Amino acid sequence: MAVERTLSIIKPDATKRNLTGKINAKFEDAGLRIVAQKRIQLTPAQAGVFYEVHKERPFYGELCEFMASGPVVVQVLEGEGAVAKNREVMGATNPKDAAPGTIRAEFAESVGENSVHGSDAAETAAVEIAYFFSGLELVG
Repeated sequence: MAVERTLSIIKPDATKRNLTGKINAKFEDAGLRIVAQKRIQLTPAQAGVFYEVHKERPFYGELCEFMASGPVVVQVLEGEGAVAKNREVMGATNPKDAAPGTIRAEFAESVGENSVHGSDAAETAAVEIAYFFSGLELVG
């Protein structure tokens, strides 16, 4: 399996509960390496651009408002099959469906406030990483 990079966001519901370290430990324990990371506060407009793919969905406005409601930690994870590995570690979007030991099973408060975001494909990851990080910030 090829070494890949993927975007991870620790969402406002998790940062307000000071879970960044616990969540990062799960990524690292799974063999993923954090090669870029920063804590930022998105504006609703920035969240809107990032989640533009969901613009026509009924939850879009609520999602953008939530993602701008508090600090997030954006980071790039690297490792073999990083996209799939990250999604495995995150667990299902609905925490009730998430496997035991996954981030969402342990930390998510609801389907909407599910603690983490992860890229769904290598192509998406490249676009998402470029939205938040310059090449100089990726230090693997």
